[in-house]
Amino acid sequence: MSRLAEVLTRLSAVIERRKGADPAASYTARLLADPDLAAKKLGEEAVETVIAAVKRDQDALAAESADLLYHWLVTLAAAGVALDDVAARLEAREGVSGHDEKASRKG
Repeated sequence: MSRLAEVLTRLSAVIERRKGADPAASYTARLLADPDLAAKKLGEEAVETVIAAVKRDQDALAAESADLLYHWLVTLAAAGVALDDVAARLEAREGVSGHDEKASRKG
């Protein structure tokens, strides 16, 4: 398992433990209690990640990517989407051309 996969697994477990916690005491709990806010923060982090990439700022890109992944995991948890559901979608696309996969989603 890659180091990133290990970190994401641990972070996902922390996020799960924050479900039902006091939103006033935990930022994660606040986001989990408000899925719209979690999604908004995910979008903000995505834009910041893109900006860092366009600027070719490696340090900022790494930092913004970390923020993006955190908010992505929180958004999934808030929506009740398991990482295994995401993995299943990725596995279904393995070996399929990106153009073909995208065309199969039309209609």
